Amino acid sequence: MSSQSKHLGWQFLAVFLVALNMRMTISGVGPLLNDIAESRGVSAATLGLLASIPLLTWALVSPIAHGLSERLGMDRTITWSLLILALGILWRSLPFAPANLWLGTVLIGAALAVANVLMPAIIKRDFGSRTPTVMGVYSAALGGAAGVGTAIAIPVARAEVGGSPLGWEAGLLASGIAIPFALIAWVLVTRRTAARSAAEAAASAPAAPVLPGLGRRIWRSPTAWLIACYMGSQSMTFYIFATWITPIMLSRGAAEATASAGITLFHLSGMAGSLLAPFVLRYDGRTLLQVALPVALAVGASGLVFVPAASFVWVALLGLCCGAALSVSLTLIAQRSPTAHTAGAVSGMSQAVGYLIAAFGPVLFGWAFDLTGAWLLPLGVALIGLSVQFTAGWILRDGRMVRA
Repeated sequence: MSSQSKHLGWQFLAVFLVALNMRMTISGVGPLLNDIAESRGVSAATLGLLASIPLLTWALVSPIAHGLSERLGMDRTITWSLLILALGILWRSLPFAPANLWLGTVLIGAALAVANVLMPAIIKRDFGSRTPTVMGVYSAALGGAAGVGTAIAIPVARAEVGGSPLGWEAGLLASGIAIPFALIAWVLVTRRTAARSAAEAAASAPAAPVLPGLGRRIWRSPTAWLIACYMGSQSMTFYIFATWITPIMLSRGAAEATASAGITLFHLSGMAGSLLAPFVLRYDGRTLLQVALPVALAVGASGLVFVPAASFVWVALLGLCCGAALSVSLTLIAQRSPTAHTAGAVSGMSQAVGYLIAAFGPVLFGWAFDLTGAWLLPLGVALIGLSVQFTAGWILRDGRMVRA
C-alpha cells in the first residue's frame, strides 16, 4: 500500500470519527426527557424544545461557519468545534443550575453547526473523485451514531454505582464518549496533511487566493439556492417522518412494540440508503436519482397513510430514500462547487436554509393534523416539501455549477 493510500485511510477514519459525534451528542436527549422533566419539575412537553434547539442553532450559526474557516482554516475550525462540543457536553450535564441544560445544548448546537457546514467541503478537498463514496459513508455514520446515542442513554442513566443510579446527567455525558477519539485522530491527521500541503506548495506554483466575501456572494447564486432548496426540502421531510411515523402507525391500530420497531426500521433503512446512494450515482449519468427519490418518498408517505397493512414496507422505503437523499444533498454541495472554499460557502447557505425549514416542518405537519384530526392535510404538507425537492432536483440535472 502506498504512502498516499495509507494517508487517505487515516483521513477517512478521522472523518468517520467526527461524523459519529455529530448526531450521537443530541439523539440521547429524547429517551431521557421524562427523567429530566421529573428532576426539574416541568413537563416533558416543555422540554421537547430541547430537540428543536440544535436545529434552530444550526440555521443561525451555519452562515458564519465559512467566515470562520476563512480566518482559521477549515481543519483548525473543525478542531475548535470538537473542543467546544466537548465543553457543551460537560456544561449540559452539570447539575448545579437548571440553565446549564439549555446553555450547554445551545453550545452543542453551535459547535455541530460549524462541523455540519465544513465537513462536506473537507471531503471534497481531500477525497476528490472518491467524494460520493466517502459522502455516503459519512451520511450513514450520521444516522448510525444517532441510533447509538439513543440506545446508550437510558442504560447509562439506569446503571447503579454504590446502590444509586447514575442519573440522566450521566446518560447525556455518555453521548460524548467518542469525542476524545475523534479529536486525537483529527489533530494527528490534519497536522500531517498540513505538512504535506506545505511541501507540495513549496514545489509548485502559488495557489489562487481565496476571494473575500464569498460567504455573502453565494446567497446571490441561483444554483446555490437550488441546492439549498433541495437540502431544505429533504431535511424537512426527514424530520417529519422521523417525528410522526410512530403516531401514524399507532393511529392505524399498530401496537406500541410494532410502532417502535417501525421507527427503528426507518433509521436502519436510512443508513442503508446513505451507503447505496454513491453506488447508484456512479452509474447515474443523468442524475436521475435526485428526482426519483422525492417520487418514491411520496409513494411511501401515501402508502403509510392509506395502506397501513403494509406499514413496514412503506417505512423501509421512506428510510431508504431519506438516507439516500441526505447523501445526494451533500454530494450536490461538493460536486457542484468548483473549489473546496466554494463548497464550504454553499454548505453554510444550504444548511442554514435547510435546518430552518426542518425545524418547522414537523410543527406544520402536527398543526395540520390538529386542525383536521386526519392525516390527509398533513400528507399534503409533506407532499409540498417533496414537490420542492423534485423541482430543484430536476433543474439541477443539467450539471450546472455554482458561480459566485
